[in-house]
Amino acid sequence: MTFGIQPSRAETGYGWLDPGELGPDGTAPLDRFIEKPAQALADRLLTEGRCLWNAGLFLMRADVLIAAARTHAPDTLALAEAAVTAAAADLGFIRLAAEPWGRLPDISIDHAIMEKAANLSVVRFDGRWTDLGSWAAVFSETPRDASGTATQGRATALDCENTLLRSESEGVELIGIGLKNVVAVATKDAVLVADASAAQTVRLAVQTLKERGAPQASAFPRELRPWGWYETIGAGDRFQVKRIHVHPGAALSLQSHLHRAEHWIVVQGTARVTVGQTVSLVAENQSIYVPLGEVHRLENPGRVPMVLIEVQTGTYLGEDDIIRYEDRYARR
Repeated sequence: MTFGIQPSRAETGYGWLDPGELGPDGTAPLDRFIEKPAQALADRLLTEGRCLWNAGLFLMRADVLIAAARTHAPDTLALAEAAVTAAAADLGFIRLAAEPWGRLPDISIDHAIMEKAANLSVVRFDGRWTDLGSWAAVFSETPRDASGTATQGRATALDCENTLLRSESEGVELIGIGLKNVVAVATKDAVLVADASAAQTVRLAVQTLKERGAPQASAFPRELRPWGWYETIGAGDRFQVKRIHVHPGAALSLQSHLHRAEHWIVVQGTARVTVGQTVSLVAENQSIYVPLGEVHRLENPGRVPMVLIEVQTGTYLGEDDIIRYEDRYARR
């Protein structure tokens, strides 16, 4: 079963559904999927009044979906089953096996299974709905001023019309001057500027960044860990600076690095630091040095979050330069 949205405009950013004759139970068989249409086709679909937006929402029993996948996407199903079979417990959740999961094709469930299935039915939904799947959709749901302009976060609009200005970083002031029909979104590590009519094509920008190897395409500035989080606040040739937040009672693994040394400065709370055979308490405004190759561990023995600044120096600063000896979170 899939859910079709009663269209309110000739939308080109959504796929459409072409349902058959409505049955007594309020459902209709699905005759065909319609890919995101050109404007002329979208205008015609809206005028005809029969077709619905594809919400991408499906309802089925698990065994029915698995059987359909076995018929229409057997290779994809085999990799997914391998990832589940070799999954491992990681704290309170299950971590799928990375190797088979990484070989899964980049394909939606619509293309892999649903468009090939012969037993799909449609339920029409007449309520208010948006998928918020693009900045244009976010813009449409954001309150605007008299000129049609919306600002969020640390954003300022001067003489702008029909424009979205959104800053998602406390440290980034986004200023728009004389803009018309523009979407501008600033985060800690990237800025998007697009014509409002082209905001649906952000995926092309992401694809381009991935091809260039840009980390912004696949990683967030703030990396979450079982013990807290860290974020990079500066980097250059042979150095990197991070802010590290450790939850009360939490601890990083006992570890060493082959290519970098580290200098820690505590700015909030108290750290218990192991360097080799020495264990020290490092309070606010104090620092400690971890030489290259030395076994070390960082812990927060207190009841408040502990925050420190880490300065890394060395020939290679990647996250995979780590040897773990002990880890309470059972990471490898």
